[in-house]
Amino acid sequence: MKYYLVAGEASGDLHGANLMKELKKLDQQAEFRFYGGDLMQAEGGKLVKHYADMAFMGFVEVVANLRTILKNMKACKADISAYQPEVLILIDFPGFNLKIAEYAKKQGFPVYYYISPKVWAWNQKRVLKIKRVVDHLFCILPFEVEFYKSWGMDVDYVGNPLLDAISAFKPNENFLQENNLTGKKIVALLPGSRKQEINFLLPDMLAAAKQFPDYQFVIAGAPSFNAEYYDQYLAGEFIPIVFNATYDLLSNAEAAIVASGTATLETALFHVPQAVVYKGGKITIAIARALIKIRFISLVNLIVDRGIVKELIQQDCNPQTIAAELELILNDATYRQQMLADYSKLDERMGEPGASAKTAGLIVKYAQKK
Repeated sequence: MKYYLVAGEASGDLHGANLMKELKKLDQQAEFRFYGGDLMQAEGGKLVKHYADMAFMGFVEVVANLRTILKNMKACKADISAYQPEVLILIDFPGFNLKIAEYAKKQGFPVYYYISPKVWAWNQKRVLKIKRVVDHLFCILPFEVEFYKSWGMDVDYVGNPLLDAISAFKPNENFLQENNLTGKKIVALLPGSRKQEINFLLPDMLAAAKQFPDYQFVIAGAPSFNAEYYDQYLAGEFIPIVFNATYDLLSNAEAAIVASGTATLETALFHVPQAVVYKGGKITIAIARALIKIRFISLVNLIVDRGIVKELIQQDCNPQTIAAELELILNDATYRQQMLADYSKLDERMGEPGASAKTAGLIVKYAQKK
């Protein structure tokens, strides 16, 4: 079958690549064309556009880049029509992908949506649009099933694909030596994969790091950037940057400072105590606070439905508060052990690996019924 996938962020590239891997096992005639990234490209097929040219964070940033977004959307629609896929798989990235779903549905393409838009967080009436334009929705968070059921929509719960990625991870035994990281204990810095995230968060992370000279801070570089890009934030200081090795970094980290997003859950699944940080433009945050109606922003806290990791948001995200939280994580044994114990509760909620295989199986099954 011919598959067209649309992923607009680093996490979507990861999950898309794992899904493609499983689809190939079930469908030896699988052909892929996609918007995505390096990981999906490694699975074969044709990369049409890289997510680095698509991901914009926040309301203001989206408006400022609206012309580019609309251009990308128009090109994507045209490419889908030209390719005539038998299966269209949209991966998260709702601002873009729900528009693509609407177009595809009108054109008669079957629409499969992998990783539910976070409609439970704000503007829940978007569920009505999802019911109209999506044929099959595959959810990765346990509480989403009941949420959609309350709106009269049946969805498939497939588990979380991060468990697949972590289960498949094989540590590089020479990681520390290859990156000259022997000696001090490591604190991982995960400032996000988008320019806006890095610009808002990395300076505060680096300022906090200066207060811990006995630790080696290491930046997890986003695959869409190079080392030179990060130099503008380092001001001549030597802070190691590792690319395409975030799991190796987390495997060796004593603690982490992490941008809110998928990486917070990955960090928790590696049982690395963390501080979660988030900052955006003032207007963007003001709009978000008016619209978003959830208690937490990190997936870790959302899944267990209580605050097990500290969330430092906007004005609370600064070098002083980050350093204070990191001090507790590193040097308060009781505080640290409680977070690790809570991670075990998270493990129970998350369940076992297999989301990618289960999703692939359902997609092939549904597609063959068409």
